[in-house]
Amino acid sequence: MDNAGPKKTCCESVRDFFTSARFLIYMGHALSTWGDRMWNFAVAVFLVELYGNSLLLTAVYGLVVAGSVLLLGAIIGDWVDRNPRLKVAQTSLVVQNCCVILCGILLMVVFQFKEQLTELYNGWILTTCYILVITVANIANLASTATSITIQRDWVVVVAGQDSSKLADMNATVRIIDQLTNILAPMLVGQIMAFGSHFIGCGFISGWNLCSMCLEYALLWKVYQKTPALAIKAGQKEQDQELKQLSTQRELENGQSPEESSQPLMNETSVVAKPDSPQQSGCCYQVTEPLRTFKAGWVAYYNQSIFFAGMSLAFLYMTVLGFDCITTGYAYTQGLNGSVLSLLMGASAVSGICGTVVFTWVRKKCGLIRTGFISGVAQLSCLMLCVVSVFVPGSPFDLSVSPFQDIYTHLIGDKSPLPEADHSLTSVLTSDSLSVNFTTTAPAEEVPPLQSYMSVSLLFAGVIAARVGLWSFDLTVTQLIQENVIESERGVINGVQNSMNYLLDLLHFIMVILAPNPEAFGLLVIISVSFVAMGHIMYFRFAFKSLGSRLFLCCSPEQKTETVDSPSLPTTV
Repeated sequence: MDNAGPKKTCCESVRDFFTSARFLIYMGHALSTWGDRMWNFAVAVFLVELYGNSLLLTAVYGLVVAGSVLLLGAIIGDWVDRNPRLKVAQTSLVVQNCCVILCGILLMVVFQFKEQLTELYNGWILTTCYILVITVANIANLASTATSITIQRDWVVVVAGQDSSKLADMNATVRIIDQLTNILAPMLVGQIMAFGSHFIGCGFISGWNLCSMCLEYALLWKVYQKTPALAIKAGQKEQDQELKQLSTQRELENGQSPEESSQPLMNETSVVAKPDSPQQSGCCYQVTEPLRTFKAGWVAYYNQSIFFAGMSLAFLYMTVLGFDCITTGYAYTQGLNGSVLSLLMGASAVSGICGTVVFTWVRKKCGLIRTGFISGVAQLSCLMLCVVSVFVPGSPFDLSVSPFQDIYTHLIGDKSPLPEADHSLTSVLTSDSLSVNFTTTAPAEEVPPLQSYMSVSLLFAGVIAARVGLWSFDLTVTQLIQENVIESERGVINGVQNSMNYLLDLLHFIMVILAPNPEAFGLLVIISVSFVAMGHIMYFRFAFKSLGSRLFLCCSPEQKTETVDSPSLPTTV
């Protein structure tokens, strides 16, 4: 006799999914990332437009953002760990969106009254507006970092429960949302600015963030209600247990019965509370608290069992082999136009989505740690095409040209006019303004048309193909951190991980500044592949330490249990 309950109909299953905590998290994440991608694209364009088609403000903004996350990542993570989940999520959400709205209003004022502001106090009012925009936008980015840590690195883990497969599926879905919004959101706001104006673009983004903030706030509350486990944090549970034990011990010493001791609940804190020592209550102690938090966060990160896995992911940021402004600027010097680049970016997004799908399939077949190893091998193999592209016909690679030639030219005061801009301002960041650094020297010799595109074709073929392994590897390390970091340290560890990512990203920009001409781009490619290889060597060390010789064994789904040795929390991966 079948004792199973009645099977749900198709309509009931669909209804349950669309009202589940998982779907509500997806909806909130889609709204959040859509707004983030629109703002990140638009703010750079706005700053270029405001400063006379110069990248100075954009460079300052990027440096401030990267430096802030590098210095404050551990402190933000510690704040996430110390406070209730709902409070952290709601506070970071409101701060982030309010800052973006404020920036939008400031930019609208500047665009509308720029001429008048330039004349006031010799332009100091306008300069103050620039400083305010960059400062408030940086606060928005820090709040966005806190939101990302608490939702993607903590809430997702709690909602998935103890189900590793469910967690992998949720991580993959979140990453697919990231890929889609990364392409579609800039396209939307770019069209609005192209057919309207920058003033209208600012107003649209501010309005979007206002509506999105209200919807996201409601979605967070619904997820919190549907997942009771979110109301309890490991650190808070330990504090509550310690509080009860100390209060019980104190009241037994005073001769009170358990019944009597259970009455004055409001006095419990006052009974257990210990006065701060003079050293801890001093001004110097309070001032140096962030420094101690910063140090403790990095020490905790170093002591994690997944330290080398996290470092391997950070090393992948030290590369010019991505669809950022640097690679795009180089592509323009090699004859690729905006239409071709947009198609290549679309292919890159599709490749990234394929990587998330491959991750879920390979993880089920081979286990999580082996998935990272396989993804790393696949990525490195594809990047070999980029190395080959440096030496094939059509490549401008020439070590006889000094990589410091452009810097020297600017220092001695070269006043030659810059190339005329042929494109709209919405494409400034990926075309004319960035191609300045890459157009100071012409190719040494003419190359036949077929051979002239061979190098750049191999370069982008390798970059696009490698993104399958890249995103699969990224998801692997993300889930390893989620599963192997204790709940009370998730925030600070992920904060330090973000800091490491930004540090290596900064180094790769410094590398480009030191060698900006196209003849040296091949050297940057080789250095980038070397850093990616070092990153995967670190991961191999982590994987071999965790699995030993079993790393190279093909296992069936029933035999893919993997454990990461951890002194604090042994966790099945």
